[in-house]
Amino acid sequence: MKENEKIQVTILDEVFEFASGISLQEISRDFQERFPHRILLSRVNGKLKELHHHLRKNCHVEFLTTADKIGNMTYRRTATLVLTKAVMDVLGKDTELIVDFSVDKGYYCEIKNHVTINDEIIEKLQNRMVELTKMDIPIIKMNINTREAMELFKLNGMNEKEKLFKYRRASRVNIYQLDNIIDYYYGYMAPSTGYIPDYKLIPYKEGFVLQMPVIDAPEIVPDFNPSEKIFNVLKEASIWGERLEICNTGELNDCIANGGFMDLVLVSEALQEKNIAAIADEIYSSGKRIVLIAGPSSSGKTTFSHRLSIQLRAKGLKPHPIPVDDYFVDRELTPKDEQGNYNYECLEALNIEQFNKDLQDLLAGERVELPIFNFVSGKSEYGKNNFLQIGSDEVLVIEGIHCLNDALTYSIPKESKYRVYISALTQLNLDEHNRIATTDGRLIRRIVRDAAHRGASAAHTIAMWDSVRRGEESNIFPFQENADAQFNSALVYELCILKQFAEPLLFNIQPGQPEYEEAKRLLKFLDYFIGVTSENIPKNSILREFIGGSYFNV
Repeated sequence: MKENEKIQVTILDEVFEFASGISLQEISRDFQERFPHRILLSRVNGKLKELHHHLRKNCHVEFLTTADKIGNMTYRRTATLVLTKAVMDVLGKDTELIVDFSVDKGYYCEIKNHVTINDEIIEKLQNRMVELTKMDIPIIKMNINTREAMELFKLNGMNEKEKLFKYRRASRVNIYQLDNIIDYYYGYMAPSTGYIPDYKLIPYKEGFVLQMPVIDAPEIVPDFNPSEKIFNVLKEASIWGERLEICNTGELNDCIANGGFMDLVLVSEALQEKNIAAIADEIYSSGKRIVLIAGPSSSGKTTFSHRLSIQLRAKGLKPHPIPVDDYFVDRELTPKDEQGNYNYECLEALNIEQFNKDLQDLLAGERVELPIFNFVSGKSEYGKNNFLQIGSDEVLVIEGIHCLNDALTYSIPKESKYRVYISALTQLNLDEHNRIATTDGRLIRRIVRDAAHRGASAAHTIAMWDSVRRGEESNIFPFQENADAQFNSALVYELCILKQFAEPLLFNIQPGQPEYEEAKRLLKFLDYFIGVTSENIPKNSILREFIGGSYFNV
């Protein structure tokens, strides 16, 4: 179709005529007033396209805004690029910005090369970002040969990006240019700096936080309310990554290619065992009889509870693990979320009364038959010879997402409980500007586990993930600071193992399925990692809870 010819474009169930070659950005400007939030991205015939894309055929267009998940991520990615430009403009092109991990609603960042962060620098960076967004500078996307991109990254001192693409099998790569800087980002980008007017830089610890709007309030920068304990766990993970010399995916792939993977596995597992032993020491010293272990989905609570029990035995205690998941109500009685899906994450999905009765009876020295939940049939089962009776010197180790919520154990005095919060807080990033979301690691864990142990497809797991995340925001994260101890279950090497299990499951999701877009994103993400066989992973590893072969039969 020639440039001066017309095409028909369906938008909001209406057909419009445009000149062939028109950009989505031009069209979006005419339609912006029909949307309550800023348009950042689009789908053309069901495929995601950035706004700089030009239309040359008849098509259907769906605009995505900052109130959509992928639109919000595009906003955050673009804000990171603008921050990178501001850092170079204010502090010099040789200054290295590190986007480390998520804190509250933003990204915790540090500046290397011995730059001391103070209020004056933060103010200068904030002012420069404001200038850049007001200037509405175009962000140019370029698709170039991967080898050419690596040379470009090397020339600009971006060693982490050069190393990242050393192991990419793709022959070409998309990079972005903003004025005088070029960069790579894993995901989509807004067409210009003017699309991200809302953000705030907040000094925090040795660095600062780039605080940005969230999906529920796309034009408002939320107040900064960091979780101090979680930050400390994330910072500790980053420090260990530096000690292991594996802070990003390129360094992990180097380790594998150079034959150092088994040593990395052993050291990573030893670090976790050391932390578990330290928690066991605190429990022993406290004299408490009930240990409650909580954490979000796929954080490894079950394996952790078993390994903690072993450490408690080594201290001379007699622990008894009790999974709260065995107290699910029968599936047909499970509450549903706003999408009509079963909500396994809410407190009402558990038989709390029976749970408390069993705890009270156990503490009273009675012999109790405990239920076992069948995830295939969706029912609690008795008659499995699952009896328990404890003495006065024995400890109950209870794990479940609600264990930090006193409503779960309402009949047990607070002074009798020792609470542990566990989460998979990855210390690994793709490179200095592309962080790996901890939720991505947990989602991949859950896809693998659900397929192996719960008879669920990858599409099913992805479909319910947003509901799971909403449940975590309501039922888990508000209680995390109440924990007596924090444990990070992420293993720096795990994505190289999970890759082998997750990819076939994700490839089963076909175009046209609602989950295809997310499956495609995860497949692209896993492509950054060299795959490694799981045969040498220790049988007591938390990773075994997801890939199978655990000593603990989880």
